[in-house]
Amino acid sequence: MGPSPTLARRFWEAIEPIHAVAYFTPEPAEAAATVGLRGWWMGYFAGRLAPVGAVDAATGAALSFAFSPAKVARALPDAWALADPGTVLATRLEAVRAAVARVLPPAGREELGLLVELLERAVAGCGFEGRALAAAWSRVPRPADLVGRLWLAATILREHRGDGHVVAVVHAGLTGIEAGLTHVATGNVSRELIQKSRGWTDAEWDEARRRLVARGLLDRDSRLTKTGGALRREIESATDRLAAGPVTTLGETGVEEAIRLATPISRHLVDTRVIPVPNPIGAPRP
Repeated sequence: MGPSPTLARRFWEAIEPIHAVAYFTPEPAEAAATVGLRGWWMGYFAGRLAPVGAVDAATGAALSFAFSPAKVARALPDAWALADPGTVLATRLEAVRAAVARVLPPAGREELGLLVELLERAVAGCGFEGRALAAAWSRVPRPADLVGRLWLAATILREHRGDGHVVAVVHAGLTGIEAGLTHVATGNVSRELIQKSRGWTDAEWDEARRRLVARGLLDRDSRLTKTGGALRREIESATDRLAAGPVTTLGETGVEEAIRLATPISRHLVDTRVIPVPNPIGAPRP
């Protein structure tokens, strides 16, 4: 059984594809290359972590919890010798704005403006205690145009939820790779997709599987046990609870309106194959 469709989860599902445009369009990678960053993954880690500053590999790995530290270390801190965080952030924001503008479905400016207003109100309801990545993105100056504001607000909200998810996973006693294995064990995403994108070796994957089997969370066929399924559901429930601030700020009516406005945009992004489903993020078609 998957997680229940709480209001917080439905809100995330409605806006996550808008943020994910940064990962599945060519403009951000091309912008990273223009400032000297080498390869897609260097652009990814530098671009996502730039608001935090010129972090080292260990800090970057802590902030990128789901990824292999070795994968992060291949990008950081070398990226900062090629381009400083301010340059990386400025070029990424402009590239993502161009990408979002290109792939958005035709929509009235009035409705887009209302969605942006709701998302920015939701951001104002975020608490950033213990959420370093979301806090850093919340300090990025608001763009002047609606498309740029849309992406930034969606990004702050998803990093806020993502930081909360890391808190929930750590509280459950799982490492990043173990969280990946339990995600795969739900059947919603393949091992190939998660292991390859997150950079874990076969040896690391197999060792993590043995630990989870020993804890009674996976069976010997890498399926969730009853205990493992309960733990996974509790992690997702905790993630939703920790994402309640923006929902409380908007209220049920405001969240439902934001979902109503964002869902056609996100469905368009999935239906036009800008955002693939399934994906390593775990975002479905809303």
